[in-house]
Amino acid sequence: MGNGGTAPRGRWLAGLAVLVATLLLGHRWVPNSGVRSGSLLESFLPWLGLVVVVLLGVALVRRSALALAALVLPVAAWTYLFGGLLLPEAQAGPRDLLVVQHNVSDENADPAGTARALAAAEPDLIAVQELVPSALPAYERTLASDYPYHAVRGTVGLWSRHPLSGARLVDIKPRGITESWRRGLRAVVRTPHGDVAVYVAHLPSVRVGAGGLASARRDESAELLGKVVAAERRSRVVLLGDLNGTVEDRGLDPLTSRLNVAERGLAFTFPAAFPVARIDQVMARGAIVADLRTLPRTGSDHLPVAARIALG
Repeated sequence: MGNGGTAPRGRWLAGLAVLVATLLLGHRWVPNSGVRSGSLLESFLPWLGLVVVVLLGVALVRRSALALAALVLPVAAWTYLFGGLLLPEAQAGPRDLLVVQHNVSDENADPAGTARALAAAEPDLIAVQELVPSALPAYERTLASDYPYHAVRGTVGLWSRHPLSGARLVDIKPRGITESWRRGLRAVVRTPHGDVAVYVAHLPSVRVGAGGLASARRDESAELLGKVVAAERRSRVVLLGDLNGTVEDRGLDPLTSRLNVAERGLAFTFPAAFPVARIDQVMARGAIVADLRTLPRTGSDHLPVAARIALG
């Protein structure tokens, strides 16, 4: 009687373990038409590791050898996808570029404090989004001494320790938006190790509702930005931005298919009060994003991130 009762529970847990492993490794097979189930799953894909932990606890309580054996599959799948992000930061190299990316929030009540917090990381570059005109003077004053070069286009800005040139607006405005919408910037940074084309971008927000994930405008803007990056003639490219999507989300394929993403660091950034996803990204071409980490909270609803880019 006792063995007959435990076997079905073991099979049920084992089935869930196989399902989680399938979702981890086969998330691209989930359809993305209509409610965009695929992108929604991919936005929170790392959190399937928490499901594995819960299943492990239940399997131990139930003493199900079958379930414990089956759990090897999702553990291996999660480790394959995300285990490298948990490794310690690699040793800094002599040709590294330290950058900071932050959506500073258009409702930030302390722009000067936020600027000081970003500069405290001592980066070479600081990229910001949701930079409203009323806050711009505070950033300019606070960052002027250590970051004498800067460029602002619309609501995105770039501050640099190194000279900038060729700053221009990048048009990533989706169709259907009629109001002023300037959220893309491109400039060339003259680093001690050569020129780097740097893009700062803020893609449209996404919403989760009864109709699924509303990401059409974000996806369209990502496609526009991807085409610009593909046409960039300089071999070294760095993209800093609030992309309103994780690197697993297929909606960002126009970018992730062309640029390297961080090799180490989960660094969830949103919402700042309880971060569940990293939607603030640092990507590169002709360089390696060696590691990425979050910085202390500012007056924004996003956490800032700092990334070390190995120029090689």
